Parts: sequence; C-alpha cells; structure tokens
Amino acid sequence: MLEKEQMPEDHCCPWVRPKEEISPGKAIVSEHKAGSKTTFVSKHPDFKKVEATRPDFNHNAPIDVTKSPDPSWRYGQGVNDGGASLQKKHVEIDPFAEGRPMMSNYKLLVSGIVPRPIGFISTLSADGKTANLAPFSYFQVVDHDPPMFIVGFSSRPGPSKDTYRNLKETGECVINIVSENMLPAVNATSIDAPYGVSEWAVAGLHQAPSATVAPSRVQESVFSIEAKLTDMKEFENHAKPGMSIAALGIVEATRFWVREDAIDEDRSHVDLKVLRPVAQLGGISYARITETFELPRSNWDAAVKEESWLGELPGAKDASA
Repeated sequence: MLEKEQMPEDHCCPWVRPKEEISPGKAIVSEHKAGSKTTFVSKHPDFKKVEATRPDFNHNAPIDVTKSPDPSWRYGQGVNDGGASLQKKHVEIDPFAEGRPMMSNYKLLVSGIVPRPIGFISTLSADGKTANLAPFSYFQVVDHDPPMFIVGFSSRPGPSKDTYRNLKETGECVINIVSENMLPAVNATSIDAPYGVSEWAVAGLHQAPSATVAPSRVQESVFSIEAKLTDMKEFENHAKPGMSIAALGIVEATRFWVREDAIDEDRSHVDLKVLRPVAQLGGISYARITETFELPRSNWDAAVKEESWLGELPGAKDASA
C-alpha cells in the first residue's frame, strides 16, 4: 500500500533507506511529482500485518512512580556507570558538510532529540473560510511569565504550509495538547488533503469556541491554549529555490482551557493520569508515559552542609564573602 508519510507539518519528509534494508513496518520513501506539486510518500511493507503481531494498546495502563535512576548519587560523582560512558568515542558531524543531504540532518535530529511534545495547532484563514488543523513536533513552551511558545516551520518543496500562512496573516492560533486517545485522529490531519478540505472533517474531531481568538479549540483535547503571534522569524539566509522558507513562530498565550477532571482546585496543576500525553520519536514512532520518578532540587547552602568539600572549590569562598 502506498501512502503519505503521516507526519506533523514541521517534518519535511520521512526517512529514506535502500529498499533491501527495509524490514516490515519500516518506511520506504520516494518523491512523487504531480504537475507542480511535490509530495513525499512512503510504503510501510505489510504494516498492518506487523502491527497485528504486537500486544494490544493498554488504555488503562497505570503510570507508576519509581525510584530515581541513582538514589545514592552524591555531589561530584558524575555518571555512575563504572566509567563505561567515558570509554565511548564520538563522531563529529558538520550539518553543512559538502554533499551531506538535508535528510541526514532531519533523521539525526528527530531520532536524537526525543521525546518531543506535539503541538496540535488550529488556525483560520484570513478570509475566515478555511479552518486548518495540523500537528507539530517542532514545538515547545519557552516561558511562563508571559506564557510563551514557539512553533517551527520546516522548509519544504512548494509553497508554505497552511498553518504558517494562516498564523502569519491572522496572528492567531490555538495549541491543543495531544492525549493517547486522540493520536489516530491527530495523525489523520497530516494527510495531504487538497486545499480547502477541512482536516476537522477528515479527523472527525469537534470544534469548541475560543474566547480571545477566532480559531476553534479541539473539544477532545484535555488542555488547549489560545495564543496570538508576537513574532515570526524567517530564516532567509537558508532560502532555497523551489522550497518554502523555514521559519519560527513565537506566540503568547491569551487563554488556557483545561478539562474539569484534569485540573486541581487552584487551577495550577494538570493531572498527568488524565492528560495522558504522547510524544513524537523518530520516524513514525511515538511514546507514552507509563513510569515517572521524582528528583528534588537543592540549593548551595544545603549542598555545602551535605558535602563540606564543595565550600572549598575555587570561587566558593569568594561567593560567600
């Protein structure tokens, strides 16, 4: 079966490997051109057959709390692995080396910077006629006062994506956090539907009214953030012919929406067991949370009291004078 790689909009295109190296469930990617439109499609050989051999998804899996990785760790010990990590060698990679394909950087980053939160972003066209919905894994919260978020738009063949154009022209969006039960519908919104086709209808998700922006929020999302654009940084020095420009959108939250059963009384904490978020890994892989651990932070005075030798470190006495 030939299908479009089901990836968030921030992804330019999926993983490319020689056909003879592909095992069932892995993606084979090729470039297809239809008129002036360039898309990247992939085959997942017998994916349904492979998936059928895997355990069922446990929707009721508990989120357990374990001990921290090294409860006996003390200041100055570094990594307690017997020096094993110090024996490993690293390779140096120049992301702009001559002959290095852009795809190599893509594969390296999406497989090495993990897990990545998914920002499921709804926007509205400038004329108000087209509602867009798309997932992004180049997304993150960067501050709380004011509440600020960033969204990355990758360079790709052809014109800029709808979300980028809508956000730039209207300055408004809603960020919807993705829970486990939402993922199949979220994934469906990354399909290359013709312009004007509503991703809301494709996914079967429901629109809920927003308070401070025009785009709707996703009713099924446990946590949604209305936001307005404060800056759009376009990376013009990396512009390439035939490719949309890479850009970074910075948005400020104007309203939070949290489901009643997920928020505490003072409206400052979201219950992880209700939110049940998912994150993006490399390729078509995702991650869920089934275990957590806690690790309190200390302060300098308490640390010196616990380990007096810290007070003898260069600069320590000057700082306390």
